[in-house]
Amino acid sequence: MEKFELNILGCGSALPTTRHFPTSQVLNVREKLFMIDCGEGTQLQFRKARLKFSRLNHIFISHLHGDHCFGLFGLISTLNLLGRTAGLHIHSPRGLEELLLPLLAFFNRQMTYQIQFHEFDTEVPSLVYEDRSLTVTTIPLQHRIPCSGFLFAEKQRPNHIIRDMADFYGVPVYEMNRIKNGSDYVTPEGQVIPNRLLTRPSEPPRRYAYCSDTVCLSGLVGQLKGVDLLFHEATFGADNAPRARETFHTTAAQAATLARDAEVKQLLIGHFSARYEDESVLLKEAADIFPHTVLAKEMLRISL
Repeated sequence: MEKFELNILGCGSALPTTRHFPTSQVLNVREKLFMIDCGEGTQLQFRKARLKFSRLNHIFISHLHGDHCFGLFGLISTLNLLGRTAGLHIHSPRGLEELLLPLLAFFNRQMTYQIQFHEFDTEVPSLVYEDRSLTVTTIPLQHRIPCSGFLFAEKQRPNHIIRDMADFYGVPVYEMNRIKNGSDYVTPEGQVIPNRLLTRPSEPPRRYAYCSDTVCLSGLVGQLKGVDLLFHEATFGADNAPRARETFHTTAAQAATLARDAEVKQLLIGHFSARYEDESVLLKEAADIFPHTVLAKEMLRISL
């Protein structure tokens, strides 16, 4: 199967610790890199993960709290020092362009590439990116400021030709694309060869959902239904549920309940509060409700 791989660069929350970097992830889809949030130190982690800057063209920022975007300026500057020429697209809630442009004008007066800012509405799901193999749709979340998650959905690929059957019926090369896309084959004698005899289905499309800082929203079940992997913040354990409500965050148990109700295949929890020196307590809390739960950690790589 083609690559569909998540790289965790940072999984901590606002206060720095020696254990975790602030939030950042990179999704590798067929060697195209999509960055999700960009906390401090992201470019260093990017290097450690042996990812290629040249393959990064789109960055998705969930919200404008520092632990999710303070790494952007350093990354942009580094790309400029490297002589990048390809454009960089940054997708975010309203306000990021206004914040970044004065800094760029002062420190990077001779940019070697263009940055294109794309603002999205955090109130409703919206398609923010599409290419021939992937769509990215926002997931409305509820935090102290406008915030969205993201759903990365692979498109269904064409059927696979069964070579032996195609040869048996003498299917010409120019008919192959039509047959891959579901058409029957009609022989020169007028015989109709059903598509099911000539092809087999391609692999099911994969989906990854990223839910950044938010209170737990049961209304997300429909949009998250059956995703292959769900990342959901689990800043606190049940012992700090009042603090979670106060700061518009989620507990590990709440994230697991959402994963269970949405029937996702695997749950990845992160964005850990600095108060937890051992996040295994959060893993146990979540796994008791949804066993297919794993803890995020720096340099973790998950292939779907």
